[in-house]
Amino acid sequence: MTGGEAQRRIVEAYARRREVTGYDAYVQAYWSELARHYERHIDSIPDRDRTDVKLLEVGCGTGGKLLRLIDLGLSPGNLTGVELLEEAAASARSRLPEACTIIQGDACNIEADDGSFDIVFASTVFSSILDDAMQQSLAEEMWRLVRPGGAVLWYDFVYDNPRNPDVRGVSRSRVLELFPEASANFRRVTLAPPIGRRINRLGVIGYRILNTVPLLRSHIVGWLARSK
Repeated sequence: MTGGEAQRRIVEAYARRREVTGYDAYVQAYWSELARHYERHIDSIPDRDRTDVKLLEVGCGTGGKLLRLIDLGLSPGNLTGVELLEEAAASARSRLPEACTIIQGDACNIEADDGSFDIVFASTVFSSILDDAMQQSLAEEMWRLVRPGGAVLWYDFVYDNPRNPDVRGVSRSRVLELFPEASANFRRVTLAPPIGRRINRLGVIGYRILNTVPLLRSHIVGWLARSK
C-alpha cells in the first residue's frame, strides 16, 4: 500500500466514525486515571517545569486532548498539534487558545528541526494505521523530533476489535519495534470500553473497582525516553 492509499484509508475510516455519547462517568474516570500517569511523566522531563515543556501531539483531532493538557498546566504557546483531516484541524484551531499551533497535514513529514520537542504525544493513533510501513515512517518522524532527554508519550489499545476492521491493537512488542532506541516504561490502563459502557450507570466508583482487575484493562501508557 502506498502512502497516499494509506492516508485515504485513514480519512475514510474516520469519516465512518460517530461521536460516542452516553457514558460520561466512564470518560471522567479513565481521563482521571490517564492524567495521573501523564503528570508523572511530564514532570520527569529534566530541567523543565510544566509551563516550559514543549509538546507535539500527532493526530490531535479537534484538540480535545490538548485542552486537557492545558488543564494540567502546560502552556498553550508550547503546544503544537498536527492533524491529517482538514475539518478536524479547523475545529482544533477554533477550540484552542490562539497561542497553540495547529498544523494540517501529514504527520510523517513535519517541517520542524530535529529535537524540537520535549514530548511527542500519540494517543490512539497507531491503532488506526493498518499499514506497517506507514506506522514505521510515523514513528521515525516522531523520534526525530524528540530532543535528547525527552520522550514519546504513547497511549493506545493492545487488543484487536473484531467488530471494527478500521483498527488493530498495538502490542508492547510492536511499540518496541517502532522505537528500538527508546528506554521504555509501560503501564496497563483503562477499563475496556465495552465494559465501561455497560457499567457507566455505576459511576466512577464502579470503574475504579473493575479497573483493579488487570485483564480488564485494554490500553497501555508508554513513556519512550530518548537518551541521545
